Amino acid sequence: MATTVGKKFPDLNVDAMDEMGDTFKLNVLEEAINNKKKVLLFWYPKDFTFVCPTELHAFQEALGEFEKRNTLVIGASCDTPEVHFAWLNTSKDDGGIEGVTYPILADSNRNLSSILGILDITNETFDEASQTIQVEGDNVTYRATYLIDEEGTVFHEGVNHMPVGRNVNEFLRLIDAYAHVQKNGEVCPANWEEGKEAMSPNAKGTAAYLAKH
Repeated sequence: MATTVGKKFPDLNVDAMDEMGDTFKLNVLEEAINNKKKVLLFWYPKDFTFVCPTELHAFQEALGEFEKRNTLVIGASCDTPEVHFAWLNTSKDDGGIEGVTYPILADSNRNLSSILGILDITNETFDEASQTIQVEGDNVTYRATYLIDEEGTVFHEGVNHMPVGRNVNEFLRLIDAYAHVQKNGEVCPANWEEGKEAMSPNAKGTAAYLAKH
C-alpha cells in the first residue's frame, strides 16, 4: 500500500447515503476543494457489527468540534446504500446508528478502497478451472482514516486493525496542528496541542524549544 500523504486524494465519484435515505454520488476530493474545507474520511469494516457503531456515534458526538475547524466528516464502508439506510434506521440501543447525520460512502464495488489499498485481502489466486480470481480474506476495509486539506491534499493517513477503535480527539488535535502550520508557518513538536508553544522550522527553533522543555 503506497502512502497518499502529500498527494491529492483520488478523484472518484462513489455512491453515498445520507440520514434522509437519499442515495447520491459523492466525490471526496471535490468536497474538499469546492467547499474550501478540510475533510475527515474514516473507513470501517462492516455495518451491523460491534466496534463500528461506537466509532460512528463518537464522530457524530464530536461533529460540532469538526465543524468549528471547517472540517467535513464522511464515513465509509463497502456495504450498499440500502444496508446503510437500514442501519441508520436502527436505534442505538439495538446497535444501530440512528441519529448519525454525516454522509456515509457505499463503496460496494470497492473501486475507491482498492485504489487506497485498504482492503483485507491476504492473498489473491487465479483459479484455472473457473477462470476467476479467488480472494482470501474478508475483502472489507480496515479502519483507515484520511485527513484532507482545502486543496484536496492528504495530510494524514492511518490504518487500524479491525478490533482496534479510533480516538476521535486525536484527529481534532491533528487538524489543529495542521491548521497552525498553515496559518503560522511553524512546526508542531511531539504532543503539541492547541495553545501550546510551536517551533520555528529550523535548527535554532528546535534547540530553543528543547532548552525550555
